[in-house]
Formats: sequence, C-alpha cells, structure tokens
Amino acid sequence: MLDYEGNLDRVFQALADPARRGIVERLSRGPASVSELAHPLDMTLAAALQHVQVLERSGVLTSRKVGRTRTCELELAGLDLAAKWIASRRALWERRLDRLDELLRDEATDGSDEAE
Repeated sequence: MLDYEGNLDRVFQALADPARRGIVERLSRGPASVSELAHPLDMTLAAALQHVQVLERSGVLTSRKVGRTRTCELELAGLDLAAKWIASRRALWERRLDRLDELLRDEATDGSDEAE
C-alpha cells in the first residue's frame, strides 16, 4: 500500500504544476519532442526537460532519446492511478450523499404524516 501511495503522491505532485499539465495536455494528442513541448510554454529546453523528468519519475510519461532528439509520450498507467483514486473518492461521496438523500426523504415523509 505504501508504494501505491508514494506513486500516487508523485503523480499528483507532478500534475500540480500548470506547465506540466500543459505538457500532459499536448501529449494527449500524440508523442512530441522536448523542443515541441517547450515552444508553447515559452521556456528553455533545459526547463522543459526538467518538467519532463518530473513527469517521467511520476510515471505519467516515458521518453526515449534517438540521436539528439528526446521524444515523449504519455504513460496511461500513471494517469490511471490518479483517475482510480479520484473515482474511488467520488464513489464514496456519492454513496454518502445518496444515503443522506434517503434519510432526508424519510424524514420529510414522516413529518408529513404527523401534520395530517
């Protein structure tokens, strides 16, 4: 469980930065070189590479270097980890809200019986 939590923490820390979310957004359209990722973010290649490395350590993307070009692509397993965690929290709260709704409806029904 600790490994799961550590990986999850790394994913959320990586996605906390707007530039890294921009990189993930760009990679959702397909693989791209680090220079392609850096251009719309108005940052140096070195800065973009640092962001890529954070995303790579978190498991959100993979990269490979061919010659002088490093190409990146999304690693869906990293994003799936975050999506599953969010979905489980959402399911928990939906169940709680459904139960609250049932209780409130029961209370409203009981209250209307007493008014008659």
